[in-house]
Amino acid sequence: FSLQELHGIFPWLVESIFGSLDGIIVGWNLRCLQGRTSPTEYSAALDFLDPSGPMMKLVYKLQAEEYRYDFPVSYLPGPVKASIQEQVLPECSLYHNKVQFPSAGGLGLNLALNPFEYYMFYFAISLITQKNSPVTHHVSPSNSAYFILVDTYLKCFLPTEGSVLPPPSSNPGGAIPSPTPRSPAVPFTSYGMHHTSLLKRHIAHQPSVNADPASQEIWRSETMLQIFVEMWLHHYSLEMYQKMQSPHVKLEVLHYRLSISSKDHGSPAQSSYQALHAYQESFEPTEEHVLVVRLLVKHLHAFSNSLKPEPLSPSAHSHTASPLEEFKRVVIPRFVQEKLYIFLQHCFGHWPLDASFRAVLEMWLSYLQPWRYAPEKPQQSTETLPRIVSEKWAPFIQENLLMYTKLFVRFLNRALRTDLVSPKNALMVFRVAKVFAQPNLAEMILKGEQLFLEPELVIPHRQHRLFMSPTLGGSYFSSWPPAITDASFKVKSHVYSLEGQDFQYKQMFGTEVRNLVLKLAQLICQAQQTAKSISDHSAETTASPSFFSWFRFTPSEMNGSYTGNDLDETGQDSIKKTDEYLEKALEYLCQIFKLSEAQLTQMMMKCGTAQDENGKKQLPDCIESEDGLVLTPLGRYQIINGLRRFDVQYQGDTELQPIRSYENATLVRLLYRLSSALNERLADQMDVLCSREDFVGRFCRYHLTNPHLVQKIRYSPMGKVRTSQNQGPRISLRFLASYRTLISLLMIYFIASWFYIGPVGCTCIILIGYFLYAVIMTFFSEGWKPHEH
Repeated sequence: FSLQELHGIFPWLVESIFGSLDGIIVGWNLRCLQGRTSPTEYSAALDFLDPSGPMMKLVYKLQAEEYRYDFPVSYLPGPVKASIQEQVLPECSLYHNKVQFPSAGGLGLNLALNPFEYYMFYFAISLITQKNSPVTHHVSPSNSAYFILVDTYLKCFLPTEGSVLPPPSSNPGGAIPSPTPRSPAVPFTSYGMHHTSLLKRHIAHQPSVNADPASQEIWRSETMLQIFVEMWLHHYSLEMYQKMQSPHVKLEVLHYRLSISSKDHGSPAQSSYQALHAYQESFEPTEEHVLVVRLLVKHLHAFSNSLKPEPLSPSAHSHTASPLEEFKRVVIPRFVQEKLYIFLQHCFGHWPLDASFRAVLEMWLSYLQPWRYAPEKPQQSTETLPRIVSEKWAPFIQENLLMYTKLFVRFLNRALRTDLVSPKNALMVFRVAKVFAQPNLAEMILKGEQLFLEPELVIPHRQHRLFMSPTLGGSYFSSWPPAITDASFKVKSHVYSLEGQDFQYKQMFGTEVRNLVLKLAQLICQAQQTAKSISDHSAETTASPSFFSWFRFTPSEMNGSYTGNDLDETGQDSIKKTDEYLEKALEYLCQIFKLSEAQLTQMMMKCGTAQDENGKKQLPDCIESEDGLVLTPLGRYQIINGLRRFDVQYQGDTELQPIRSYENATLVRLLYRLSSALNERLADQMDVLCSREDFVGRFCRYHLTNPHLVQKIRYSPMGKVRTSQNQGPRISLRFLASYRTLISLLMIYFIASWFYIGPVGCTCIILIGYFLYAVIMTFFSEGWKPHEH
């Protein structure tokens, strides 16, 4: 087709593949397309959208003619959209010289993008706009066509070995020029320190007939990375994050939330409403979104670690490094660090307290360990030992100090509010403790904190300007000790640029955080005790079940005193895993924070006091009041996490308990009426029998009275408690309504029929057997003394 025809169908083709920006058109639904369920469509899509496939060839063909396509500003991430609408130029060079006012009669601002940018914008934003597309079967995000394409594009445009493959050219011997600059159609005022294009001496974004191939590869690499970072991470701006740290704004947001939950106010206060929507965005990333970002982080580490070491010979220094090597050197601090930090802060603060947080956790841990993606491999003889973190990673740790320290504190606060008895939650605590316990890592983090806390060596009036500037001339360092002061300045610049000048740093190895770690260690001990008690209870109930428990004769079943836990459904294997995870996590925490054996012993003793001499757990933490026991916040936490519980038993009339799931409702009601009629008619005779002191009296007292029901408790509407004397002896037939009892009786009749025993004889056998059981239980109920019987 001619270029004019291809130019006309290109926007339609891109939309039909990736879906519309409003999510109405699903497109090819690459997020749900998998080779296991749709192998033909899966292979066709990957081949068509491959970096050397037909679609990308079309992009390069249109790129040569410098066509432009409009992308609505309204679909950009919130901070960028707000900045452009306020006529403030975003810092990212991706948006420079691209904003256009609508034509006469048009609606909204647009970005004028070249074909490569337009294609990548749609590809990246489809992860956000198509998240509510219908799914007819279970989809593994890491096996979807979208995930594979992201990995393919990263390997193609950010190669760890060699250089980027040159784009195919429709004219042999000709090169595709880089995008030409466009005159700005909107008067913008740039805020902050404006970063121009990274390689401005290589790529001036000027029209060039004989463009340098190296410049071409860097332009595509930089453009793709900027688009991925902007679309996936830039949904919570640095300015907004820093405003949210203000106590005044936090108070406004708290007032707003209280006014929403209060029943006395019909509508929230206008100031609080505006404060919430001005400082907080409603972006909620999905688990798939986080997995794709983790893939990006892992590849950027591998890309950055593939940087060739600088030569030592002076002659080699005169040679200018290639654009790709320069790009590798600054790709993480320049493009990713700030936006990823804000993105992680948003996830740590807004993600639900459930096991799905594992995706965010692994993305964070992947960023913290660039050495895992370094080209060097550990020696075979040391594979079983923990890998020591080399000192060469100290600059990375220092320049990302908040990623290690502040996010670790935020994780501690999350872990203190989760149920550590759950194997998935225990695994997350284990993973974090294991990563931070790597040899030499804690020492380097501590060194970074010491550098940040060093006293200032500059005059006070220069301090603010120095720390706010992302670049610094050498004149300021002339009177400083070169090595340690330069490292200290980098740490301070990193912290203050992300958190602001008024930030109060909380030391990871300080007293406050150490107390949080001790509290977490105590909760780990309590969770181990809880898991052990659940394991013991499960073993007791499954190892030696009583024969008569099949008939539901045990009183604990009727009272329902055991509340259970989710571990009951997963079995002993999960309980064993939980115990292993918690034990190793506690060991790693002791290594990181140098916890002594005395402190651990004291915590174990505190946890041990939760068990009394009978092996039952103590009551949750509560205080006495006029209305009885009132739970404290610690007590509520203990109940929610299953650490302690009240021994709640049914204390009323056992005949009036709610109908259980294992009972027949009709039989329960009929048998209750029958037993009530018998009790009214035989009440006097049963009183006489129970008053006897011989064996008959013991027999009747055991089977016709309820020893657990000492007083009958009733609650009035006003909340006051009245007590009345227990009822006399009576007959209870409710156990016959149990499905297990009915099935057992039918089985007995069925077996008896094989021996030609009639229904009357079978009934006699059942009654005789039950009578013998009752006699035996009578002997052991009040202490059997053979010389008295």
